[in-house]
Amino acid sequence: MQSSLFGGNADVPGDPGKLASAPPSAPLRHIPLLERFEDLVLGEAEKRAALEAVCGEALTCRRCPLSRSRRNVVFGDGNPLSPLVLVGEGPGETEDERGLPFVGPAGRLLERALHANSIRREQIYICNTVKCRAADFDNGRWNNRAPTPEETDHCQSWLEQQLGIIRPLVIVCIGSPAANAVIKKGFKITQERGRWFDTSPYAPWVIAAFHPAYVLRMQGAQQEAAMNLLIQDIGAARKRVIELRKAARAAVAPNVPNEPNEPDSTDPDGPTREQD
Repeated sequence: MQSSLFGGNADVPGDPGKLASAPPSAPLRHIPLLERFEDLVLGEAEKRAALEAVCGEALTCRRCPLSRSRRNVVFGDGNPLSPLVLVGEGPGETEDERGLPFVGPAGRLLERALHANSIRREQIYICNTVKCRAADFDNGRWNNRAPTPEETDHCQSWLEQQLGIIRPLVIVCIGSPAANAVIKKGFKITQERGRWFDTSPYAPWVIAAFHPAYVLRMQGAQQEAAMNLLIQDIGAARKRVIELRKAARAAVAPNVPNEPNEPDSTDPDGPTREQD
């Protein structure tokens, strides 16, 4: 029997890997785990169908002027059964062309951070707070810009519906705009990244990390340090999911031990990820 990315047995396989770089976890608080845990292993067809229905509506959205300049609505991508969701700010040029989140230079850096934690992007779900590229036309070309508060507000319902369908255990906010939408207004990424928040309506636990685009703008030792923090925060999120799922299984069947062939996904000497 194969262990999933986050421990236990799931329909999307993944190797446990090591979590030595993750920071110590905050104490687990009491949350209604059981209903959420059941959602992780049941209802894949229903979740996919619900997301497709919402996506179909978003594809025709005309709520704000971004609809006039976009090439594609970038709704989301990945595994709707994942207990871990990454939320970014909005699509850039490459994402707008391909209709997928985080597929440009920042996306490649994000995949490196995921890979360092033995995570493949198809094992998790990735989306943005804004579904269309925010850009201004200047000197003959479209240039990325930050979405306005009004544009973010117009997209909020799409994000709420996505997260309401997926119901993740843990969300990683990639950058301060995502943290402002998911955690709290006025979020200070340099001061508050890497901290756990348990007051979001979208998941029991939320953490924020540096945006890969921010990391790319740095150089030398500063870039290396920022990249290590991005890797560390994603590792902390993965470890938190493992803790929550173990707690849920223990609550369901407290006297049932792990199956003999099921490796402990938090064991630093356990199986590692496949080599490419």
